[in-house]
Amino acid sequence: MNRPDGAETKEDFLARLSRAARQEQFLQVVGRDEAVARFRTAIPHAALPAESVPLAACLGRALAGDVASPIDVPPFDRALVDGFALRASDTMGASQAEPRRLGLNHEILACGVAPRLVVLPGTATAIATGGVMPRGSDAVVMVEATGIASGEGPLAIDLDRVAAPGQFVGYAGSDMARGETVLRKGTVITAREIGMLAACGLAAVEVVRRPRIAVLSTGDELVAPGQPLPAAGIYDSNGAIIAASVEENGGDPVPFGIVADDEAALETAIRAALSDCDVVVLSGGTSKGAGDVSHRILSRLGEPGILVHGVALKPGKPLCLAKAQGKAIVVLPGFPTSAMFTFHDFVVPLVRSLAGLPPREEDSVEAVLPQRIASERGRMEFVMASLTHGRDAPVAVPLSKGSGSVTAFSQADGFFAIPAARAGMEAGERVSLSRIGAGSRAPDLTIVGSHCIGLDAIVGRLAERGIRARTIWVGSSGGLASLKRGECDIAAMHLLDPETGRYNTPFLTPGLRLAEGWGRMQGVVFRPGDARFAGRDAAEAVSALVRDPDAIMVNRNTGSGTRLLIDGVLNGARPPGFWNQPRSHNAVAAAVAQGRADWGVAIESVARAYGLGCLPLTDERYDFAYAEDRAREPALAAFLSLLAEPETDSALAELGFPRARTLP
Repeated sequence: MNRPDGAETKEDFLARLSRAARQEQFLQVVGRDEAVARFRTAIPHAALPAESVPLAACLGRALAGDVASPIDVPPFDRALVDGFALRASDTMGASQAEPRRLGLNHEILACGVAPRLVVLPGTATAIATGGVMPRGSDAVVMVEATGIASGEGPLAIDLDRVAAPGQFVGYAGSDMARGETVLRKGTVITAREIGMLAACGLAAVEVVRRPRIAVLSTGDELVAPGQPLPAAGIYDSNGAIIAASVEENGGDPVPFGIVADDEAALETAIRAALSDCDVVVLSGGTSKGAGDVSHRILSRLGEPGILVHGVALKPGKPLCLAKAQGKAIVVLPGFPTSAMFTFHDFVVPLVRSLAGLPPREEDSVEAVLPQRIASERGRMEFVMASLTHGRDAPVAVPLSKGSGSVTAFSQADGFFAIPAARAGMEAGERVSLSRIGAGSRAPDLTIVGSHCIGLDAIVGRLAERGIRARTIWVGSSGGLASLKRGECDIAAMHLLDPETGRYNTPFLTPGLRLAEGWGRMQGVVFRPGDARFAGRDAAEAVSALVRDPDAIMVNRNTGSGTRLLIDGVLNGARPPGFWNQPRSHNAVAAAVAQGRADWGVAIESVARAYGLGCLPLTDERYDFAYAEDRAREPALAAFLSLLAEPETDSALAELGFPRARTLP
């Protein structure tokens, strides 16, 4: 049994383990609808009181009351065109054959100039668009309908058409009349409303106060971004995501930072947040574990305390909803995806209601499922998916990343729900994909398969040309299967056929073609200074390592191109660590670099990035499969064209990826 030197006794450890395993917090798991009902019954979802805000700061805010114009807009009769202000009766009978001559007053009415002269019968005054109509005038003629009279004598104009009373005149109050209600209570202020308020002369306006939302992150493992990352530490992404989402939905986030899993410190922080804010949101501290103490604190903060702790959602089961001192306290699960789903489902409606904003208008897209999805009956499950262009309809490709993934939201176009009463959904079923973020357009190009930083560079160059590409890393075999199901445009792959010794080409089926990518060196990676690798090539090192019970490997996931290579190298052996099977070269390198494993197989460029040694194992091909009948589609054609450019060869060479041509 392993035990650090100077560690606690066995009895003390067992006592601590018992405390850690004690499941105090899940009082009663309830359905989502029941959880929503309890929360809304206990916490009023109503707008907060008003506050006066300068016009420049009220964008996106909700009006706290009706707004009536204090003035006429426009405040005077004004010209709507450049021309001449005159009396309509003086134009009767005017025509090109017999124009009417009117004397020209010695005044030009530009915008902002108050008239001095009266327009007497038989006279006209030059006026610009927006100029104040002078006394005596009742119409404006466009300058194009006039000409300066020739000959000696006083200045005059000749008019060749009749003007009707009120022609090209904007009357005072025609836009907004004094006392007229121009904006209603609850209106969300956009740029156009700001323009209306400014036209009324209002420098400030009464709006609903933005709710102050305390944002706390809990956990001994959390580190603020920008700080050194210790062993077993992770950066706090939830705090930043939640704060941004609060602001996005009309709230004022108040960061309380990271609080360790110390009961006294956490209680002090929550009490401070309650006294200063309208709502308190924590992430972490809801699941069973040694560091989870939030639920015990909530029971001491005041009645009614915990409303719900445990909701039949996936992800999101550990959600805790409480009320104390008349305010809502929401403890979100610690994993990012779980936290964001539950935040948007429970907290966003409250924040928007407090801010006086209407419910979010979620866009949705009808899409087809390309594969069957299993689900746990009894829990509503939210499935994130990316949109791709199917042959007949949009396709919703489920994303396999779990609730701990930070990037899942950035890769997803939306999500759909599997009802609690169902055990899954079948391939071909239509789902309503609720959008995440603005817009509902699928990416121009979807690439699924194995990751490579060389492909990252290609995708970056595509973006410079206005082509949006989505990359989803599921391994080479997964990418090829996705292409065959019509879920993507390109499969990125490096699959070795052990019978022929060739990469990728043997795996193509009729209708698929291969675009040449580049070469990559796969090697056995290890920590520098490990004597077990000194003076050995890859084959010799692996042969010795599989017989060493103290040597721990890190494998790769089934279906990846690297896994096929590893299986060939191991030749049936199952050394320690064989069942540790992460999904990327980076995960392999991290495990070795951090000492959780002693060796693995990864590409040379990743080994260098992690400061690892690398014994060359094989030069592999990283290529791209695509459907031949879609090669002329603009985004795919642009990708294939970019691959052939000399500049692409140079960029890849700088990354260590040669472009030697090897396909027959």
